[in-house]
Amino acid sequence: MSTLNEENKFAVKLNELSRVKKVIGIISGKGGVGKSLVTSLLAVAMNRKGHQTAIMDADITGPSIPKAFGIKEKAVGYDANLYPVQTENGIKVMSINLLLENETDPVVWRGPLVANVVKQFWTDVVWGDVDFMFIDMPPGTGDVPLTVFQSIVVDGIIVVTSPQELVSMVVSKAVKMATKMGIPIIGLVENMSYFRCPDNDKVYKIFGDSHIDDIAAEYRLEILAKIPIVPDISAACDRGTIEAIDGDWLNDLADRIERVR
Repeated sequence: MSTLNEENKFAVKLNELSRVKKVIGIISGKGGVGKSLVTSLLAVAMNRKGHQTAIMDADITGPSIPKAFGIKEKAVGYDANLYPVQTENGIKVMSINLLLENETDPVVWRGPLVANVVKQFWTDVVWGDVDFMFIDMPPGTGDVPLTVFQSIVVDGIIVVTSPQELVSMVVSKAVKMATKMGIPIIGLVENMSYFRCPDNDKVYKIFGDSHIDDIAAEYRLEILAKIPIVPDISAACDRGTIEAIDGDWLNDLADRIERVR
């Protein structure tokens, strides 16, 4: 029996003024593990490698991408088309917060309406030429991830986790969903993996022993990166200066994404 992705019967057409070469989904089984952070850092890494890069913020009810990049301006539209806002270094971003009058306004919508907005980000936004688009998914396995997997041809997904044991269980759900829908899983990224004390250079596992190796072994997945707890990253996100962060945690993953077929 064919997967939903192979059948592609719910697919929607990319905006005719856009050309997107590769689409990478960033997912997590639960909130609070740093999915949006990984999305942002990956977009920055690929942008630094010279690729035309974009982020679709599909976390409609909890958008955080514009804040991480310090985006204050609003997206504009002409003739039924929307145009993304570009970051200081040229990463194209579309988020519901770029359309709301006030970025603190809550999005109190039912699931089908939220899912429809995500489809419109694909059909109505003039992305132009994009080498790599990263889709920041909402946590879990609800309407929006299902809509993205059914509506958009996703070339691969990255699953973000953290060391807590509870997260291992919910990550398994996300992995199983992607597998059932025929979406290639590029691998796993563990955030908040450890803390390296600047005073003594010792490594401390703040959230306990990691379970990512067990998950990777169970599903035969590659561990792509382990990101430490770095206070400067949180501070940069709060200031909107994520593009100024300098770290090599995702360099190997950026190289791996370049090889996605």
